[in-house]
Amino acid sequence: MSTAYVYDPVFLEHDRPGHVERRERLSATMHLLAQKELLGKLVEVQATLVPMEHLLTVHHEDYVKRAKEVAEGGGGNLDSDTYLNGRSYEVALTAAGGMLNLVDAILDGKADNGFALVRPPGHHALPGRGMGFCLFNNVAVGAAYALNHKGLSRVLIADFDLHHGNGTQEAFYSTDQVLYFSTHQYPYYPGTGHWSEIGVGQGEGFSVNVPLPPGVGDEGYERLFDEILYPVAERFRPELILVSAGYDAHWADPLGMMQLSSTGYGHLTETLKQIADEVCNGRLALTLEGGYDLEALSHSIAATLQTLMGGEIDDPLGPAPHPGIPVDDIVIDVKGVHRLV
Repeated sequence: MSTAYVYDPVFLEHDRPGHVERRERLSATMHLLAQKELLGKLVEVQATLVPMEHLLTVHHEDYVKRAKEVAEGGGGNLDSDTYLNGRSYEVALTAAGGMLNLVDAILDGKADNGFALVRPPGHHALPGRGMGFCLFNNVAVGAAYALNHKGLSRVLIADFDLHHGNGTQEAFYSTDQVLYFSTHQYPYYPGTGHWSEIGVGQGEGFSVNVPLPPGVGDEGYERLFDEILYPVAERFRPELILVSAGYDAHWADPLGMMQLSSTGYGHLTETLKQIADEVCNGRLALTLEGGYDLEALSHSIAATLQTLMGGEIDDPLGPAPHPGIPVDDIVIDVKGVHRLV
C-alpha cells in the first residue's frame, strides 16, 4: 500500500495575522509529520498551478478574475471571513493544482491513496463566490477533472468537516455523476445541509446530508459511516473517492462542539479505505479543509496518514472529555429519504 502526499511551502504564504485560518495550521502539521518520521514513507506529489481550463469547469470566469484583481491590489476581503493577501491568488491556484495532481497520481497508479496538505481550504467556495475561508473549491476541481479528463463517470465526495460543504454541493447538485455525502454540525455555518437537500433533476438522490446536533463523538460518526455512507457508496459504485477532510469536529477545536478524537478520525479513514478497496480498487484522495486547534489538527492528520499507510494510530490527546450523544433520529431520517431501510 503506497500513500502519497502533496505539500509546498507556498501554502504558508496565504496568511493574515490574527485570522484562525493561518499558516501555522500547515507548518505545525508538517513539523509533527517530520517528527514522527512519516514523510519519508510517503510518495511525494508536486503541487503546481491548476490549468485555467480545469478551474473554470467549477468556477465562473468573472469570479476568478475578481480574486486575481483583489490579490494583485495587495489583498482584501471577499466577505467578513474570507481574505486574500498579495500572494493568495497564486497560492489558491497551487492548492487546486495540487489536488488535481494527486488525483492524477492515484488514477495513473503511482500511489494507492493520498492526502493533499494544501490551503486555503475549498469546500465553501461557490462557483461564483469565495466564502468561509475558501477561495477555490479544491475537491470539486479534482472531481470535475476526473470526470472530464480521466474517463470516469462516477465520483464519490465524502465530507467530514465540521461545516457543510455548500460550495461542493452546489457544484454537483443537479448531476448523477457525483455523489456528495456530508456529516456536519447543524444548524451552523453556512446554514445549509438539511437532510431534505437531496439534489435536483438528474442529481436527485445524489446529495446525502447528515446534519448533526452538537456533541456527536467517535461512536456516532462511525455508525453514520457504517449505516449510511457504506450502503450509499455500494449502491453508487464510484470509480474514485475524494474526501474533504476537515478536522474541526475534533473535541479540542475552538470552532465546533463535536466530540471526535484523532483516533476517531483514523477509524473514519479506515472505513473510507474499506469502501474504496471494495468499489474502486482503493482509489482514495483526501484534501485538507478545516481544523483550527494546531495540536488536534496535526495529530488527526497524522492519524489519517497512519491509517492510509496501514499503520498504528498514535493519539496523545486521547478521547473526548464527554461521551458522544446518540444519532438514532438522524439515522432514521436520512435512511428514510435515501431509501436505505
